[in-house]
Amino acid sequence: MNTPQSPSSNKGPLSGVRILDMATVIAGPFAATLCADLGADVTKLELPASNDPLRTFAPMKDHHSLYWKVTNRGKKGITLDVRKPEGKEIFLKMLPSFDVLVENFRTGTLDQWGLDIKTLHQANPQLIVLRLTGFGQTGPYARRPGFARIFEAMSGFTNLTGMADGPPQHMNYPLGDVVSGLFGAFSIAAALVESSRSKNMIGREIDLSATEAMMRLLDPLAVEFDQLNYIRGRTGSRATYTAPSNIYKTSDGFWISVVGSSEPIFKRFCSAMGMSELANNPKFSNNQSRLNNLDEIDQIISNWCSSQTFENLEMVLNKHEVPFTKVYDINDVLNDPHFKERKAIIQLPDEDLGSISAPCIVPRFSGVSEHIPHSGSKTGAHNISFYSDLGLSDEEISKLRANKVI
Repeated sequence: MNTPQSPSSNKGPLSGVRILDMATVIAGPFAATLCADLGADVTKLELPASNDPLRTFAPMKDHHSLYWKVTNRGKKGITLDVRKPEGKEIFLKMLPSFDVLVENFRTGTLDQWGLDIKTLHQANPQLIVLRLTGFGQTGPYARRPGFARIFEAMSGFTNLTGMADGPPQHMNYPLGDVVSGLFGAFSIAAALVESSRSKNMIGREIDLSATEAMMRLLDPLAVEFDQLNYIRGRTGSRATYTAPSNIYKTSDGFWISVVGSSEPIFKRFCSAMGMSELANNPKFSNNQSRLNNLDEIDQIISNWCSSQTFENLEMVLNKHEVPFTKVYDINDVLNDPHFKERKAIIQLPDEDLGSISAPCIVPRFSGVSEHIPHSGSKTGAHNISFYSDLGLSDEEISKLRANKVI
């Protein structure tokens, strides 16, 4: 019989911080996982029925969700039905042991369960509560359900994605979730710094809107409209704020991304193409002039790239120090010598599959040794040890399990 995995020692900068993650799917859990990567002791709380939708997301292997395993890495796993009176009582008893609570239920849900912020702070006055929702705790959309594609579309991001003459497009990845998760981890770290300076302050309630997180990434869009009445739209892979910057195809079928937008780089790029005279042409001599003649400069570069094999292009662009890359798929990432040397992809120990590949901990802190987190644990894997540490007897734990409280 496999024994539950326990998080290995991690002496990162958040070491000593205890986080209770009762969020579901991706955004909230990702915020907590980023904190776990940096040393926080994170406990993942699920309902006993194990109905986190992420456990059903494709792809699956041998009935195991690979997505769930990597998104919830480095956490202990417990179950508790906080909607039941016994579960609520245990939950409030748990809270003094934690510094942070992460939740992403629809606005008002915890209040309906009798776990409003006042009740939470009565149990632990210093508790930091991250509430990560689609639209925030206030406003006419506060109670709306939301998923990554909704956040992306409403923020204006999706309107930028796709070909100019085609429909808006979503990528095959929930960017809105992980972006809001990043903001969530940053918010937790900020609140922890503040609380460390003011020992007796009431814990912060953090109202994080995933849609606003996506909007925050799109810095210039509002001012462009405000000052110029300009609405940025879709242009395929071409940038319209700096040039040249686009994706081009080589003669042997490789796609490459090239950026030559600063004047020194553009001059080197022209030399690499054997067209040094372009840098002195008034139509291309500075960024604004190149933007004014974007179709023409893009066509020149496209024609040159399509005449080159990737091997030849790689050699000449590297020689002239022009920023470029082949457009990687994950196989390219795994086999890149730079990423291999830095161990950018690590192997997480997993009790079902032996080990699984996942991105390394980011960033790297001086004086902190390499840490490999375990994969996301099975539902309730640490129930016995956790509730025993909380002071419950074996008989009480068995009764809670029989009553489906845990």
